[in-house]
Amino acid sequence: MLTLRQAAAALALVAATGAQAQLFPDNEARKAIVELRAADEQHKKTIDELQAKLKALGEQLQPLSRGLLDLNNQLEALRAELARQRGTNEQLARDVAELQRRQKDIAQGVDERIRKIEPQRVTVDGKEFLAEPEEKRQYEEAFASIRSNDYVGSVTALTSFLRRWPESGYLDSARFWLANAQYGKRDLKEAAASFRAFIGSAPSTNPRLPEAMLGLANTQAESKDVRGARATLAELLTKYPQSEAAQAGRERLTALK
Repeated sequence: MLTLRQAAAALALVAATGAQAQLFPDNEARKAIVELRAADEQHKKTIDELQAKLKALGEQLQPLSRGLLDLNNQLEALRAELARQRGTNEQLARDVAELQRRQKDIAQGVDERIRKIEPQRVTVDGKEFLAEPEEKRQYEEAFASIRSNDYVGSVTALTSFLRRWPESGYLDSARFWLANAQYGKRDLKEAAASFRAFIGSAPSTNPRLPEAMLGLANTQAESKDVRGARATLAELLTKYPQSEAAQAGRERLTALK
């Protein structure tokens, strides 16, 4: 059996052991709390540092943001200016096109006025010469009457032309067609005179001479001047034996025999 001293010692040992067992968990809890507080303080410190960095970064970015805003405003201003310039250029292009059109119209008008007053180079029956615009117009109108078989109108027009332009380069041609118009109108005496005037004035190279000689011979024959017609036909065959008029003249001469 245990003695009283031994029992007391055992109780004391148990008590001490229980107290030590209770002390160890309290220390660990305190240590955990301390560590948590330290971690919390570190987190707060990290957060404060990050906030400070963000603030500094914001302060650094603020001028850049203002710069970007200014650049954007400048860009919008440039776009507006480009749009205005584009509109101005388009208007200028329209103005230039309109000016060019007007200049062209003016130039055409000037050319037209010059053509109305400036002599023009023409060629009739192989003959080249200068003719006044009004001279050319009157001749062409008279010639148009011949082509439409308006003998009365063409006689009037050609007679007027010869009075107005006695030195015209159209003179020989006008006489030839006047003679034909008078023949078509059955003014045989006047036709014979006009054929003779043409034959007497036209150069020997004029391609209308054989036709004029045949026309004169026909006029003479129809006027009962058979001798004159034969003489004219004989001259035609002598001077222009290879012409178409000479072929018709041979047939006409045979008919007169």
